[in-house]
Amino acid sequence: MKQFLTLWGERYFYAPNLFQKLLSLLLWPLSLLYCAMMKLRYKSKRAHDFKIPIISVGNLTVGGSGKTPIVSSLAARYENVAIVLRGYGRKSKGMIVVSDGKKVLVDVATGGDEAMLYANALSHAVVIVSEKRERGIEKAKEMGCTLVFLDDGYNKHQIKKLDILIEVKSKNNFCLPAGPYRERLWRGKNALVIQEDREFKRNVKLIDATDKMVLVTAIARAERLDPYLPKVIEKVYFEDHHYFTKRELEAILERTAAESLLMTLKDYVKIRQFNLPVSLLELSLELSDRFVTQVDTYVTENISIRESSNEE
Repeated sequence: MKQFLTLWGERYFYAPNLFQKLLSLLLWPLSLLYCAMMKLRYKSKRAHDFKIPIISVGNLTVGGSGKTPIVSSLAARYENVAIVLRGYGRKSKGMIVVSDGKKVLVDVATGGDEAMLYANALSHAVVIVSEKRERGIEKAKEMGCTLVFLDDGYNKHQIKKLDILIEVKSKNNFCLPAGPYRERLWRGKNALVIQEDREFKRNVKLIDATDKMVLVTAIARAERLDPYLPKVIEKVYFEDHHYFTKRELEAILERTAAESLLMTLKDYVKIRQFNLPVSLLELSLELSDRFVTQVDTYVTENISIRESSNEE
């Protein structure tokens, strides 16, 4: 049931049928109320300066947008860097250091799939999960980090940071619950809005391909993979952050007679111990020179300001 509701919700927000469009219109008054509350929340916050450059990568809508590969691509360019995220789907609470920049300290259930993906992809980066991002930032500073990336931190208006927003196209421009928007780009809120094929371009490499593959994935808006897919027997979608069991994956292989499971790296970090035949979709990004320069300028200027303040 959870899987059905998740997939239904994604269609409702991004590709609604006639019934879903009518439902959206009926819920529009609630959207106005929700959006007004979010605006009041934004107005009530005062951004705290943590005395360290902080960059948030996120989007205004619910669902996936490619935050993880952009954070990974940017963070790979710096030393003494930390990535702080909530850790959606993890089977733990509180602040946890997933990686200390030397080794991974916890398992995927404790850290969450996205945090484990960061820890494996960026061996030099400190990775911290925390519901309260402020605690994660302070911990990163204690560990000697000089730059922090927030995964999905736009709505943390109480934190002084550079906001990078990935523009997501939708036929439904309402706020929740009538539409996918969690917040708006509020007047007075500065943000760097980026678009695919302008600031970044996706490249996908297929690893260990077989003749008969079945796509199995648990990422939000899984249809985003379609332009990059080879021929597959079937597509099996689970809700975002779903934790697979070996039995259910073996059942899929048996039912489809597939030679391998085609998965993203985010999916694979949760099943690597199962020793099942897996083909991987490995995603990398090409970032535009202009975008990289904008980020570099923010980091350099803020580090210089901190160093000047310390000298005084």
